[in-house]
Amino acid sequence: HLEPILPFKEGSSVVFEAGTEKPEAKVKWQCNSKDIASDNKYVITADGNKHSLTIQAITKEDANVYAVIAGGSKVKFDLKVITKQESSAEPEPEPEPAPPAAAPTGEETTAPAPEAPPADGRFVTSECGRYCVKPHDILLFCAGENITFVAKVNAESLLKKPTIKWFKGKWMDLASKSGKHLQLKETYDRNTKIYTFEMQIIAAKANFAGGYRCEVLSKDKFDSCNFDLTVHGEYFFILFVFSTDGKEDSGELDFSTLLRKRYESAQHTEPDVDVWEILSHAPASEYEKIAFQYGITDLRGMLKRLKKMKKEEKKSEAFLKKLDPAYQVTKGHKIKLAVQVANADVEVKWQKNGKDIQPTGRYIFESVGNMRYLTINHCSLADDATYSCVVGEDKCTTELFVKEPPVMIVKNLEDQMVMKGERVELECEVSEEGANVKWEKDGVELTRDESFKYRFKKDGCKHILIINEATKEDCGHYKVKTNGGESVAELMVQEKDLEVYQSIADLTVKAKDQAVFKCEVSDENVRGTWYKNGVEVKLDARVNITHIGRIHKLTIDDVKPEDEGDYTFVPDGYAFNLSAKLNFLEVKIDYVPRQDPPKIHLDCTGRTAESTIVVVAGNKLRLDVPITGDPAPTVIWTKGEKVKLTSQSNDVLNEGDGRVHVETTQGHCVFTIEGAERQDEGIYSVVVRNPAGEDTADINVKVVDVPDAPQTPRILSVGEDSCVVQWDPPKFDGGQPIIGYVIERKKKQSYRWMRLNFDPYPETTYEAKRMIEGVPYEMRIYAVNSIGMSRHSPASQPFVPVAPTSEPVGLCVEDISDTSISLKWRPPERVGSAELEGYVVEYCKEGTDEWIPAIQGLTERTSLIVRDLTTGDKLQFRVRAFNMAGPSAPATLAQPVTIREIMQRPKIWLPRNLRQTLIKKVGETVNLLIPFQGKPRPKVTWHKDGEPLNASFASVRNSDLDSILFIRKTERKHSGRYELQVQIENVEDTATVNLQIVDLPGPPEGLKIMDIWGFNVALEWKPPKENGNCEITGYTVQKADKKTMEWFTVYHQYRRTNCVVSDLIMGNEYVFRVFAMNLVGLSQDACNTKDSAYIQKTGIAYKPPSYKEHDFSEAPKFTHPLVNRSIIAGYSATLSCSVRGIPKPKVTWYKNKMDITNEAKYRMLSKQGVLTLEIRKPCPFDGGVYMCKAVNDSGEDVVECKLEVRKTPQTAELAENVNKCCLKKCDDKTTNILYLLVPSG
Repeated sequence: HLEPILPFKEGSSVVFEAGTEKPEAKVKWQCNSKDIASDNKYVITADGNKHSLTIQAITKEDANVYAVIAGGSKVKFDLKVITKQESSAEPEPEPEPAPPAAAPTGEETTAPAPEAPPADGRFVTSECGRYCVKPHDILLFCAGENITFVAKVNAESLLKKPTIKWFKGKWMDLASKSGKHLQLKETYDRNTKIYTFEMQIIAAKANFAGGYRCEVLSKDKFDSCNFDLTVHGEYFFILFVFSTDGKEDSGELDFSTLLRKRYESAQHTEPDVDVWEILSHAPASEYEKIAFQYGITDLRGMLKRLKKMKKEEKKSEAFLKKLDPAYQVTKGHKIKLAVQVANADVEVKWQKNGKDIQPTGRYIFESVGNMRYLTINHCSLADDATYSCVVGEDKCTTELFVKEPPVMIVKNLEDQMVMKGERVELECEVSEEGANVKWEKDGVELTRDESFKYRFKKDGCKHILIINEATKEDCGHYKVKTNGGESVAELMVQEKDLEVYQSIADLTVKAKDQAVFKCEVSDENVRGTWYKNGVEVKLDARVNITHIGRIHKLTIDDVKPEDEGDYTFVPDGYAFNLSAKLNFLEVKIDYVPRQDPPKIHLDCTGRTAESTIVVVAGNKLRLDVPITGDPAPTVIWTKGEKVKLTSQSNDVLNEGDGRVHVETTQGHCVFTIEGAERQDEGIYSVVVRNPAGEDTADINVKVVDVPDAPQTPRILSVGEDSCVVQWDPPKFDGGQPIIGYVIERKKKQSYRWMRLNFDPYPETTYEAKRMIEGVPYEMRIYAVNSIGMSRHSPASQPFVPVAPTSEPVGLCVEDISDTSISLKWRPPERVGSAELEGYVVEYCKEGTDEWIPAIQGLTERTSLIVRDLTTGDKLQFRVRAFNMAGPSAPATLAQPVTIREIMQRPKIWLPRNLRQTLIKKVGETVNLLIPFQGKPRPKVTWHKDGEPLNASFASVRNSDLDSILFIRKTERKHSGRYELQVQIENVEDTATVNLQIVDLPGPPEGLKIMDIWGFNVALEWKPPKENGNCEITGYTVQKADKKTMEWFTVYHQYRRTNCVVSDLIMGNEYVFRVFAMNLVGLSQDACNTKDSAYIQKTGIAYKPPSYKEHDFSEAPKFTHPLVNRSIIAGYSATLSCSVRGIPKPKVTWYKNKMDITNEAKYRMLSKQGVLTLEIRKPCPFDGGVYMCKAVNDSGEDVVECKLEVRKTPQTAELAENVNKCCLKKCDDKTTNILYLLVPSG
């Protein structure tokens, strides 16, 4: 929506004009979103690409919102109308000189949010930046009004009051302009700690318009904002300009000129005709006739111009075929540029961005006849540049655009289903190595957080998203994006709740039979282990373990008595088991007793590794030894030389703490140790004896356990955010090899340890990263073997990650004598979180590598005098800064220093006139004489812009006391920064002279005639490309009558780039030119207008035809009637209908012919002709006949319907009591009172 326009007086006529680029574009005008047609009130005209809307004799009713539409573009504007009394009471503003500065407009901002305005102006404020409230752009409706700009600054974080400055333009400080028309105020609210700064403009003038800036400063904090003030006078113009591109009904608004509005013009202009286009296509015999028709009086000048127009453009003599304007190639491919030259023997040069290209493996030059080729292999983004082919003085140029191919996803993500707590890896593969990808979960981008929940891994073209210990919250859709595509996968996480569908049952079997233990669980991927009497069951010829799907089986063929026992199935990863007992059924046979010698039946006797029984510490050790012998033998168990237990018959003997016991049954002897410990490891011997003999067997038992805790870790070194920790392996590995270690760290003041690795780390030295500098940390280590994880080691000594400081800055020699030298330097730029402890100064004699400390210990000062040195020695000095992390990199002198006294320090005495920029014109002589001092004679060097001065560029003469820089004839290239340096050993002094060589500016550009009206012509131009190396101070505008072509100056030293030339003579044709002016003078050439301006004679005023105003009035008519309805009591209902009529009819609702407009129970709505009656929570008494009546000046219409309100079953009893309502007439008032009897409860 465009800015509102100036109010116009009642009774005047107003014309709105719009222009389109194409004359065939269709334009439509609207008032309050309704189309406007031509009648007595509105006159719509179209002349080529100009369209206008005229409103005759405007009244207060015409103050509406108007719009103009062309294709898909629409512009709205407001028309404000004031009465004659209001306009006559308004005083005319007195003209006043403009403030002495013009300002560029600032950036446009959002619409202002006004606060409560004072009586004499308006506040314009908005929240932004450091400002609580900052000023914004404002358009003042008419001159003479007051306006207040407000800026508020929050001072909660400020130590002192902020400083605020108001500027107009770039640099004009408005504090010095306070007075009659400008006032500055400031207040402070102690409760909110907010400073309020106000700038009030009183009786604004049109010349107060421009760009303003507000700056606030407080110590190291700064903020600023730009805003514009636009003030309009009594009359101004509105012009809409549309830009249509493509089809007739498509286009975009192009506000190339200001919105304008004017009164009815009495002059009718003919469409513009290009006379020169007609003359260029006409025969010579018609020239005189066409010139007379279009008013061309200078026939000689016309013929000269036509002759120049008909000259063909001169073709290049060196090239038969030039390079195309542009080429495009894909990154990594090759391209060949070709030109055809006129001379087959000529040599060509190829350039890239103006620099010659040398032939290499990537750039190949070819010459075939008249063709010249440049081949670029393996194009990269660096080859995106401008290429030129040069033949002598001729050149042809082209642009090469290197297109980077999109990164495609070669291998998509795959959906995964995992169990809770498992590790998830989502992997994809892209087409290019090292490409950047973005990961998202359910549309939210994933980042690496503190808990390392998500980890991103790159492996060549592969990109992997790792989720450690998946939870239910990790379920969702994961997406990976590149600039060439995307891939989505779904992750589902399930709980590990294992259900037992069938448990194992107790079995009783006979000898030689088969025993089968069978169970079924819910997860077919779960594995398990079978145990017999606490010992894992091993597979052999008789024992078979199977796992098919969810069913686990233990099958024992040819059952023997020793197979009797308790069998347990333990699923991996779950804290429960399934148990059953195998009972062996013996068949007793009476036989004649006889004596047999005892016999031990074991397969694991001996002391080899294969016969070793391994038991985990803490588990039960149960040795079941089958024995035979008659009579029953006596069993003796020994470990080493010590008798552990003896047992006869069924007696059980316990030892010591009761952990060890032995049990002998028919054919078996069972040795049990409850909760095996490390000391229970060894060789156990069993001896069986009876009268018939004895037998012995050895059983090797090995007890394995988790390893001992590692030794206390040691911190070897620390960095800015890392450390290197080392530890010793545990003294006891638990009987199993150490797989690796788990490292944890925590902040010293915290209780939460964070694991740094998830897989066992095999080494004993680890670098921990991603720590916060300056925060104390502790480390501890766990050892891991195949049995489990050890206890943690003792925590390391607290340490703080810190980095050494950067090297000291600016080490230089301050003074020197025969036996001492004075050095100074500045502190390091980066100190870090650790405090700077001091500096160490060292020196080394030239030719040796031994650095000797200048003083013992550290110095906290940034300067030092090194004494007791040998005269004549050539020494190198360096300084290092120390903090908790150690020494920094050294700062070293540029070259060694000879220890001998300098008689006089070098010093430059720069003349006062050279301390500011020296400005010279092109061609003038420069002779700079700069004296200096120093003994012995110092070394004098000149530099220009940081580079040594070339002797061919300027002449230099040096003496013992001064140096002269001489330039005989200055050129623009001599401008720059000249630096004089005098040096004795390492002591030096410098002086700088800024030289600016200025020249005449170039001519302005693009001088155009923007508008012609009455005796005035509006001109506009652009500043010159070449300003002569100094600021453009103004322009000289001249005019000339085409009859005489005598030039007259209109404006001199005119500062703006647009002007209005007035007081032109009617009937004459004028041309214009503009010169640019700077410090040197006027530009040599001027910029002339291509077209001329013809000041037309006044003609007869055009009177548009009058038309009879059409009567659009229409009586009300219901287009959609009310419909009978049946509703339920207690639920709100609506009745709807639609009506049309011009003017808009007045609508009234009735119930049983009673007006219900003011009833609170009913709510009437009307939107775009749709009428709605809302009945809130109706009861049975709301039923009846409802009528809607619409009335306007042309007539009326009525529509009605019946409404039935049905009772709900819950209100049946209540409805009976409602029927008992009675109406009572009051004696003192004419009021009907309705009593409703409601049963209690």
